[in-house]
Amino acid sequence: MRVTRESLLRIAKETAQERAYNDADIIAAYLTGSLLNVDPMLGGTADIDIVFVHKSQPKQAREFVKLTPDFHLDVSRRMKEEFKSPRELRGDPWLGYEMYDPILLYEREKFFDFVQASLRAGFDFEQPPLMLQRCRKMLSHGRGIWMDLTEAEESAVGPKEVRRYMKSLFHALNAVAELSGPPIQERRLLLEFPARAEAAGKPDMVATAFSLLGSNRVDVDKVKTWLSDWKSAYTLACEKPGVDLRIHPARLNYYEKAVKAMLEGNIPFAALWPLLSTWTSAAQTLEGDHLEFWRKAAGELGLLGSEFAARLEGLDRFMDEIEITFEEIARDNGLDVEAPAGL
Repeated sequence: MRVTRESLLRIAKETAQERAYNDADIIAAYLTGSLLNVDPMLGGTADIDIVFVHKSQPKQAREFVKLTPDFHLDVSRRMKEEFKSPRELRGDPWLGYEMYDPILLYEREKFFDFVQASLRAGFDFEQPPLMLQRCRKMLSHGRGIWMDLTEAEESAVGPKEVRRYMKSLFHALNAVAELSGPPIQERRLLLEFPARAEAAGKPDMVATAFSLLGSNRVDVDKVKTWLSDWKSAYTLACEKPGVDLRIHPARLNYYEKAVKAMLEGNIPFAALWPLLSTWTSAAQTLEGDHLEFWRKAAGELGLLGSEFAARLEGLDRFMDEIEITFEEIARDNGLDVEAPAGL
């Protein structure tokens, strides 16, 4: 079956119209994510990210629907209430960009135009004051997670702590990425970060980012040997109650084929992020040999035991460097060097 961006866009529009026809609570739907790009495929796979806006609280916040083994719907639901203050949206590092330039799929009320016009008012969304506000909020989220992790005991470090560490690093990397565009989603995080760091005038951050994940401790062939254990863990975790929603059967090829494509590409260690993030989420629900396989890989990356504390120290220095970068940008633009209270 030949799948193109145009055919996926058509599926998105048809899905939005069908869902809205059968649910009067839906007032709008829009497309976000990789399909906004000219080439959304990675490893021959892609998802269709649709956001439905509801009048009242939806029963289900997120849903995955398999279309083929390589393509699926990623449906998110938001309440109209979340968009009531476009001024606040402009400073939101996630929802601000989500609403800034999506593709409108359906609208029952004149909701979309009003919110987007308010969001873009004054053409200052991408200017330094609002840009720095969003970046600082993103970094603040990462710093908060990091502070909680500093209290972790070496002997107690496991999937939960490594997952939190990665979440903190994820926010730090995206704080840099938002200096030149929208945040980067998990599958492409380390694939696109080098260009974002270059755009920010901080190319040295690339090596730091990869080393904080342990790429300097292994080679590509070693990572390839983990794929079988990763796949087994992912498949088993799909059946476990309470597992992260993203560990879903419909997304197996979405991750596996992307990881394999990156391992053979120009930035092979970019594959570490989707591989380790999903494996770590899966490992939280597993035990026995499957947990030990994850522990062996995480240990080789330097993310367990006494080395975890060293990783936290490195992440601390990295976030300090990012904060200094923000201060430099603020100073160059005549803005407050210190982040406003509450960020």
